[in-house]
Amino acid sequence: MAQGTVIHVAPDKPTYAVCVLGTSTQLDVYSSAPQGCTSFGINASPGVVVDVAHSPPAKKNPTGSSKWPLDPGLEVSLRLSAASCSTGDQKVRISYYGSKTNPVQALLYITGVEISLSADITRNGKEKPTKARKDQRTWTWGPRGQGAILLVNCDKDNRKSSAMDCLDDKVLNREELQDMSLVTLSTKTPTDFFTQHQLVLHVAKSEMDKVRVFQAWRKKKSSEYKVVLGPQQPSHLLELPGGQHSTDFYVEGLAFPDATFPGLVSLTISLLDTSKPELPNALVFQDTVAFRVAPWIMTPNTQPAKEVYVCRVSENEDFVTSLTALTKKAKCKLTVCPLEENKEDKWMQDEIEIGYIQAPHKTLPVVFDSPRNRGLKEFPIKHLLGPDFGYVTRGPQKGNITSLDSFGNLEVSPPVTVGKKKYPLGRILIGNSGFPSAKSQEMHQALQDFLTAQQVQAPVKLYSDWLSVGHVDEFLSFVPVHKKGFRLLLASPRSCYKLFQEHLKEGHGEALLFKGVKNKKQLKIKDILSNKKLREHNTYVESCIDWNRELLKRELGLTERDIVDIPQLFRLHWDFPGTLKAEAFFPNMVNMLVLGKHLGIPKPFGPIINGRCCLEEKVRSLLEPLGLHCTFIDDFTPYHLQHGEVHCGTNVRREPFSFKWWHMVP
Repeated sequence: MAQGTVIHVAPDKPTYAVCVLGTSTQLDVYSSAPQGCTSFGINASPGVVVDVAHSPPAKKNPTGSSKWPLDPGLEVSLRLSAASCSTGDQKVRISYYGSKTNPVQALLYITGVEISLSADITRNGKEKPTKARKDQRTWTWGPRGQGAILLVNCDKDNRKSSAMDCLDDKVLNREELQDMSLVTLSTKTPTDFFTQHQLVLHVAKSEMDKVRVFQAWRKKKSSEYKVVLGPQQPSHLLELPGGQHSTDFYVEGLAFPDATFPGLVSLTISLLDTSKPELPNALVFQDTVAFRVAPWIMTPNTQPAKEVYVCRVSENEDFVTSLTALTKKAKCKLTVCPLEENKEDKWMQDEIEIGYIQAPHKTLPVVFDSPRNRGLKEFPIKHLLGPDFGYVTRGPQKGNITSLDSFGNLEVSPPVTVGKKKYPLGRILIGNSGFPSAKSQEMHQALQDFLTAQQVQAPVKLYSDWLSVGHVDEFLSFVPVHKKGFRLLLASPRSCYKLFQEHLKEGHGEALLFKGVKNKKQLKIKDILSNKKLREHNTYVESCIDWNRELLKRELGLTERDIVDIPQLFRLHWDFPGTLKAEAFFPNMVNMLVLGKHLGIPKPFGPIINGRCCLEEKVRSLLEPLGLHCTFIDDFTPYHLQHGEVHCGTNVRREPFSFKWWHMVP
């Protein structure tokens, strides 16, 4: 609710004051009372509504006259029903009474004005916001919440521009206005009102680098947009004529929520009394609109795929061909980054994560660029950033980067409910070390701070530093199913050993792993099962995955029925710092590409039994009854031999959630 000042009256001379429509102005009757007076009465013009509150409640005289006892607990407030046509045209007369004194009168002349900021605080997406009747100063979550929303203007509507729109102070076309939030200032005053009053639009100095405000200047055939608030510009004096006017402002966000910025920004209009040049300007009235900057939101595998991204590099021509066929089945677009632009950096998943931002009037995809900055460094800027496709990045751009800062180590669950707590947009999953040590790795704190500050997908830290690459997508994935909505897939050495043991008992101990793979030693099922060192490695790996299994069950509200074990073996080897870390023994099937019901799964080259790969058949038996279609893609040479798989080499832009983030309660 807007805030006005307190009016003090004086019996010896008239008082002049301003009241703003829609506000209740306090009238100080008690402290102005002449000595010896014990009661008072009020008469006002028809356009003035007077409310008298007394504690304890006072009774009217039996005669019916409206006399009230003077008491410190007295509260008198005024409201105006219409704006004034001329200065001081509304009159209030206060009469003071005492048993030993003659009645004394104090006169108050009021100018009623309309001054209000309006924005889409009801979040209905209307282009022209309605005048707010609720308290606009607060921002609340939930389906019944209120408060306006800002988008960070992080796209580039003019392709010839060298940077994101939020980095300049110009509006180059009307399309750019769609990325902003409209705020309208409505004024209705006597014609001479602004000769003795001034309006100031402002934000807090602590917030001025988080927002930019443009004022629309209407001309005969077009409009111009002048920046009035923003970095180094916390306030702006408005030059407005008297009478009835409407002024539009367009507000853009400049920064996402982060560790030092909760995402809230308040835009305030202040009315100043400038009638006494020899004195400082006096604050008469304020109206404030609170905004929350829309968070960056990730999309899980359960959201429909719109576009798949992959790099063309040497030795992956067959892989790209297989991926092309898969995307056609899934009816989604395929974008191939050519060799000369990726510089032999094939790890598309590690470079970027594509999410979105949303306001009631606009939704646009936003690419989150990881700080790894290898051959694909320019891809998100040159090929994704553009009209209605935003960009954001975090973390140091040089040095202090580990494998855990790549975005194969950044996933998100489908929507879940944990006890009574709902996560309608899922929960972010990141991999870290289970415990700190001299050689342990963690995702950079700047990345963690950013993800946490978005609030709507509360992150869960998993244990992934036991892996050579250290990414969560090496041991988990999510697939959509009809009833629960999804299943969690976990890599499982135990499941693989069980499968091989069953085939050994059936007399297939001579069946070969890696049959048909060039320059790769083939291994018999019986030799794999008898390899004690390999089994020890996988016992350790199973314990690491089991730790995450229990953590995921607790943090995502899952049961064993929600989890599917995908057979997989690992092996340990010494990494560069001299630590034993795990890597996939054969192509890691859980590291798959999920395009609706179509799955692109790394071809495991498992033992052939009865003419079929037993690993592929096992996975089909687990997933196809759920309504999923399994396509096994050969990624052995271009990806698996370099410690990655199908998911590592691809990326997906997905449909945003139908659920609106502002309807949740973090």
